[in-house]
Amino acid sequence: MQALLSFDQAPPLAAPLRFFLTAPLFAILAALLVLWSGPELFASRWTGAALALTHLITVGFMLQVMLGAMVQILPVVAGANISHPRLVATLVHAAIAPGALLLATGFLSYQPLAFWLAALFIGSGVALFIAAAGHALWGVPATNPTIRGLKLSLLGLTVTVCLGVLLALALNGSLALPVMQLTTIHLGWGLVGWSVILLAAVAFVVVPMFQMTPGYPEWFARRFSWSLLALLVVWSVADTTDRRWPSLLLAAITVLAVAVFAALTLHLQSRSKRARFDATQQYWRVAMLSTLAACSLWLAATSWPTLAERPEWPLLCGVLALFGGFMSVMIGMLYKIVPFLVWSHLQNLGRGRAIPPNMNKVIAGPQVHRQMHAHFAALVLLLAAVLWPQWFTYPAGLTLLLANGWLLSNLLAAVAFYRRHRLEIEALTRTPAAVAQAQQ
Repeated sequence: MQALLSFDQAPPLAAPLRFFLTAPLFAILAALLVLWSGPELFASRWTGAALALTHLITVGFMLQVMLGAMVQILPVVAGANISHPRLVATLVHAAIAPGALLLATGFLSYQPLAFWLAALFIGSGVALFIAAAGHALWGVPATNPTIRGLKLSLLGLTVTVCLGVLLALALNGSLALPVMQLTTIHLGWGLVGWSVILLAAVAFVVVPMFQMTPGYPEWFARRFSWSLLALLVVWSVADTTDRRWPSLLLAAITVLAVAVFAALTLHLQSRSKRARFDATQQYWRVAMLSTLAACSLWLAATSWPTLAERPEWPLLCGVLALFGGFMSVMIGMLYKIVPFLVWSHLQNLGRGRAIPPNMNKVIAGPQVHRQMHAHFAALVLLLAAVLWPQWFTYPAGLTLLLANGWLLSNLLAAVAFYRRHRLEIEALTRTPAAVAQAQQ
């Protein structure tokens, strides 16, 4: 897989970085929402505050990180260069960020205009990204599981956003649609058809490379993404046509497939050649354990009526999947992607005449580990808040605020590192000796 990478085709640093720096801001807003709403937030998964919190994380945090990662990954991994990446990233970011805010506002106020504007902004931003990324991937042969997964994830994103736009229009009264049924299908496509498939496509490269593990089995990597997508298509048809038992069976198979991916990743991690796990590996481990727990809880609730009747289980499942699974793995990847981008762009600026500092110095290791521990504490407190909201809601909100404020601080430190060393490199390469050497 390492032979796939072509770092000389990386886009400008500002293209992915704008997404990465915005994501923690939405997580901070999510923490403030927990503090503002209080224990009532955990009364049901259908409260306006719970829905606003969910979309601050999924659209505000997750979508930002995933779009930024794809801007970087497409040219490097797939050789698919987005035309005018800085312009595309600017326009997409300018649409997605206010769209996420409007969507959260809509769930908190149920103002029809907020939902309509959210659908317009998010829909247009994602449509532009899909058009640009699809054009870049057009004609690139799916010669390996990663490229195939990237292509399929774009299809999953398309379905997810189309369903989301329909739901937003239904909530503002423009369309009469079965909202509860569409919400279930929208959730399945968003978490599995877009997020899990993209995560797996990236994992097939980065887990063996950065975590020094054996590669994923070829049979698994080759079949996983399209199998998940096929299951989602058939499940969506069964659910739409009210075929209860086939729908439930297909959903269970899909959840089991996700659990297998998580368990296999943990198994590969156990065979890592690293003597000691770094923060990224710790984040991946917690993410995969949380994913396994979420899948196990979902399967238990669908087969145990007593558990299914309890209102806490969907909230527990959501915290495990979103905060424990996706947020954990994405923060772990940010601590690999951002330092590498900073180091790589500084190296290109130096052109061999000025060597940038070691990549591990871009973000101080102790700061990364402290932020990681704060995130893990926030996860535990959020799980406790679902069960005992009166006791743990405010500690969970404060810890979540601390963890993501720390994340933002660490990423801004990387930007400051880049700017400082860029000035030093530019000053060094402009000296008379350097100019004379360049002219020889």
